[in-house]
Parts: sequence; structure tokens; C-alpha cells
Amino acid sequence: MPVLIGLSGGADSVALSDILVTLGYRCIACHCNFQLRGDEAERDMVFARDMAQTLNIPFRSVRFDTEMYASQKHISIEMACRELRYEWFEEQRKKIGAGAIAIAHHRDDSVETVLLNLIRGTGISGLTGIHPVNGYIVRPLLCLSRKDIESYLSLRGLPYITDRTNKEDIYVRNKIRLQVLPLLESINPSVYATLERTASNLYETEQLYRFAISSIIDEITEHKDNELHIEISRLFASPSPRTLLFEILRPFGFLPVQLDEILRMASAISGKYILSGTHILLKDRGFFIVKEKDVCKNDVVVISENVLKISYPVKLEFSRINRTSEYEIPKDACIAVFDADKVSFPLMIRCWKEGDRFIPFGMKGSRKLSDYFRDKKFTLYQKQKAYVLLSKNEIIWVIGERTSDKFRVDGKTTHILEIKCEK
Repeated sequence: MPVLIGLSGGADSVALSDILVTLGYRCIACHCNFQLRGDEAERDMVFARDMAQTLNIPFRSVRFDTEMYASQKHISIEMACRELRYEWFEEQRKKIGAGAIAIAHHRDDSVETVLLNLIRGTGISGLTGIHPVNGYIVRPLLCLSRKDIESYLSLRGLPYITDRTNKEDIYVRNKIRLQVLPLLESINPSVYATLERTASNLYETEQLYRFAISSIIDEITEHKDNELHIEISRLFASPSPRTLLFEILRPFGFLPVQLDEILRMASAISGKYILSGTHILLKDRGFFIVKEKDVCKNDVVVISENVLKISYPVKLEFSRINRTSEYEIPKDACIAVFDADKVSFPLMIRCWKEGDRFIPFGMKGSRKLSDYFRDKKFTLYQKQKAYVLLSKNEIIWVIGERTSDKFRVDGKTTHILEIKCEK
């Protein structure tokens, strides 16, 4: 089976390609052009193609609109490059039928990753460095330093290109490479070997940790109908509820910064929930229930006229009021008032979706809800939590935000429907 090689044209990937070809592997070079450095990016692609020709191996390349991808997904350019690269490599692996994807990470990259994760904040796994094997991805050069690789290329007489941005300290990783590690080397000349050894020790520690924690997770969780149920009382009886919860929820995209809010939900009433990019975690009596958010998005909750309260997917309270001269319309986005005679039951509540339109209070024409969110500078997380209330399939309230002008209380209103939400 062939081996797919990520060939950027830099020293690491050129050395890896030459080593694997020399060892007799059937290789295919793949190059990503992220179109971030203008002519230099084109130069890199041409160099990589020529290097593949020199090594007499097939060459494949792709161009990405990285900036647009990063903007659409609300992620950094660095993260966008990573996602695009590995998704395309996996796509090519399947097409080619390759047995592995060889990446040219070396020892120095792994040490930089340990420090980068330490600075950003991480658990044990983030301090174990880059691993030599991860599924179909293999990294044969992790035993070599950057200097080892450059010495090899000099010995072999092989050219390579240098990305000028590697010398600029505009990225955190570059600052670690150019500023932090030289300082640490002045304190401990063997700092690379020391950190590499520490990462290796922590990797072994992590294996024991995983073995121990998996049995605890099995005791307090249960899978039911595509849902994960976490027993709250047993979670809090564990030695470290926060750490345990992090390990349970990490595969579902929940972030460490959300843990404290989730733990506070344990003492809240049923119906409280929090979202990740892909899942919803719902408090339901003595359990946290985790399920795919797409399941939630397909849910439509129907509200009949005699309902006074609902707790899912958002907590709402309904009041019918006969209008008097003393009644004042609340100036609170969490309290919506409507002309009750303009509203038709049953009402429906669901997540917003692309194409939704409504007439914002105080305006005459309808607007796309997506445009409204953009103007309000909603974050991706805020949009994921946005629900709409409908009457006869028409949006009357973007819950907790703005009501529709079409259903407003006016001079002719005699009956008011007041709805309160808990944000």
C-alpha cells in the first residue's frame, strides 16, 4: 500500500520524503496551498512539485480559501489550516487507498507543542507532546531534532525552502521557538531532551489515568437511545467531579470554560441546558443528559393555550392580562408582550434556521434573522442558543431578544399575552 506524504517543501517534509523513498516505500506527495502568502505560496507549490519529480513520486496539490473558511467557522487561521490539511489528507488517503499519512513533525515541534498547551491551559494529554501514531497518521521524524534534519539534507545535497513567517514572532508558536526556548536553554542546555522525557513520562501517566477513569465513567453513565445519561449524585461522590466531568464531556465538544456553569446546573431546576458546537447537555432531575444538537434542532415544541409554563428547550412563563390604563409594557428583552387577539394558538418553539425572517419591533419590513444576528454581532455560541416562538408558522419572538412588530400591543389592544423567559 502506498504512503501519502505531506510535502510542504520545507526541510522537514523534504527529508521525510527522501528517507521514505530511499527505504523503498511507494510514496505519493500531497501539497496544500493555503493562499495566505501570495507569490510565496505559489513558489512553495512549484518547489514541492519539482521535488516530487526529482524523487520520482506522484504529486497532488490543492488550493484552499483559508481566510474564508476560518471566517465561516469562527476559528483562527492556524486552526483553519490544520482542519483543512488533515481533512484533505484523509480524503486523499481514501481515494488512493494509502496505508498511512506521513507527517514530518520532529522532536522540536513536539516540545513546542508541550509549551504551547501549557501556556494556553491543558490537562495531562496536552502535555504529552505529539504522538508518533494517531490512526492513519504517522510521524517518523519525532526522534530527530531540527538540526539533525538540516544536517541530513546537507549530507544528501537536497534543497529546501524556508517559510519567512517561521522567523516572525507574530504567532504564539513562533514566539515559543524564537524567544521562550532560547531563554530556557540558557537555564538548562538540555531543555529539549528534558521536556521530551517529561512528555514521555506524562504519556505513561496518562495511560494509567485513562485506565482508572474509564471504570469510574462506566459506573456513573449510561447510554440510552442515542443519549448519554450522567448520574449527578454519583458524579459528585467521585474524588474530582470537575475532572471527571471534563473527561466525560470532552468528546462532545464541551470546553473547560463551560465546566463551572455545568456544575452549577446540578443544583438548578430541570430544564436548564448548555450547548457545545455539536451537542446539548440538559439537566433533567437527577441526571445530566447529553445528546446531539441536531436532534434538538429538529425538535418542535408545541404550546397549547392553557399552558402556563414550559422548561424545555427554554424556560417560559405565560400570563394573560386584561389591559388597563395602569399597565406598563416592561422594558426587558426577557419579557415579551403581544396583542393576545393577534396571536393564534397553538404556538411553536424551535431553533432558528437559515432563511427565517421576522419584522423586528419598531420596523415595517421583514428581515432575515441571520442579518439581524450579524448586525447584533452575535457570536457563534449565541446563535447556537437562539430559539424562536411562532404563531401559525410566523415568528413572533426571537426569544430573549426582540418581538415581531406585527404582533405588537397598540392603541386597540384589550388583551395582552405576556411571556417571560429565563436566559
